[in-house]
Amino acid sequence: MTDVRLIHAQWSSRTAFILAASGSAIGLGNIWKFPYLTGENGGGAFVLIYLLCVIGLGVPIMMAETMLGRRGRQSPINTMRTLADEAGASHLWRYAGWLGVLAGFLILSYYSVIAGWSMIYILKMGSGIFAHTDAEAVARVFSSLKGEPEIQFIWHTVFMVATMSIVSLGVSAGLEKGTRYLMPVLFAMLILLVLYAMTSDGFGQGIAFMFKPDFGRLSGESVLTAMGQAFFSLGLGMGAIMVYGSYLPAHVSIARASLFVAAADTLVALLAGMAIFPIVFANHLEPSMGAGLIFQTLPLAFGQMPGGTLFGMIFFVLIFFAAITSSIALIEPAVAWLAENRGLARQAASFWCGLGCWLLGLGTVYSFNDWAGYTWLGKNFFELIDFLTSDLMLPLGGLAIALFAGWVMTSEVSEAELEMGPGPGYRCWRFLIRYVAPLGVMTIFLKALGAF
Repeated sequence: MTDVRLIHAQWSSRTAFILAASGSAIGLGNIWKFPYLTGENGGGAFVLIYLLCVIGLGVPIMMAETMLGRRGRQSPINTMRTLADEAGASHLWRYAGWLGVLAGFLILSYYSVIAGWSMIYILKMGSGIFAHTDAEAVARVFSSLKGEPEIQFIWHTVFMVATMSIVSLGVSAGLEKGTRYLMPVLFAMLILLVLYAMTSDGFGQGIAFMFKPDFGRLSGESVLTAMGQAFFSLGLGMGAIMVYGSYLPAHVSIARASLFVAAADTLVALLAGMAIFPIVFANHLEPSMGAGLIFQTLPLAFGQMPGGTLFGMIFFVLIFFAAITSSIALIEPAVAWLAENRGLARQAASFWCGLGCWLLGLGTVYSFNDWAGYTWLGKNFFELIDFLTSDLMLPLGGLAIALFAGWVMTSEVSEAELEMGPGPGYRCWRFLIRYVAPLGVMTIFLKALGAF
């Protein structure tokens, strides 16, 4: 264990970790899922509950996952085995590491396909195909895309090659440099889109919808949805934060770094809403359009607005950037494990992980067309993988992290790793990670089972 920790790569600074971990957390969940969930659940009241859940549920688990990663200094699987030995606990805890690695691998297999759609839409927006068109024509474009496996195959491949090319370069030359340049550009594009939205007639209405709570529109289901989104938007339970934490230098404060990452992730979600809802209201569209908001509603809106072609392209470039910073984090735990346990060079480990993920992603490509009639448990291939990962594996992984950090790891060890001292800050974290976080994650898990 000691030798592995000594040779383990590290981020060059706290800023490098914050940018990388923010890139891991910031993805389609922020820019695609958060706005449409906000629209479906009444706006401002949902946003307020979401923010409270980020603070009470997301941040404590992020601190715990980062702490476990830095303590173990290995891939999530080896980290959990090492820390279980250190605590005199059961070797079964290593399966919590396996759960996260497998979840990240499976998520990337379909994430890559959806990210490929965003790349296709960059070109479609640039071609002017959506200019002055109607809702029916926009819907036909999206339906046609899903019905063409050859096109999806090509862009799924392009996205996976781009992802694995970055990952194969390693921590400093690949992960760190990639996020160091991608994240500032992502923020710049998002702010540009918000400034563009400010010029629309719907800006005041959009802002009021997001930030003026109407608790009469909030249901118990909405609260559970906000809780789930707060957990998933931070990318917890999939091994990415743990493996990124394993590269964190010893002198960096885990608490402060986690707060910065959570703040950046939340800011992107809020900015995405501020960019999207004014455009929706300016075009007299419904904010509760659901999952089709990005690929059907927004192209229609951009097509009707001055400069919409250019800003529509910028929007889908933003989606691509957000997707690739998350994708490199999703596959990193599997690559790290192969490099540690099979003696593979990083380039070879990246190739084999990427190839496996790409092959599995073909199941998602064909889910929308040739294989649409094949279902398991009432779900097509894509829906099944999404359900297994998002609704089952990630909550179980998050629950395992909370229980291990709060109940298995001693207070002396966690206090030393977090470097918070025995004061109120540490006591608050320990209470949240032992009681509040497990209860919250278990509620998310039971909600998913009930929906199933």
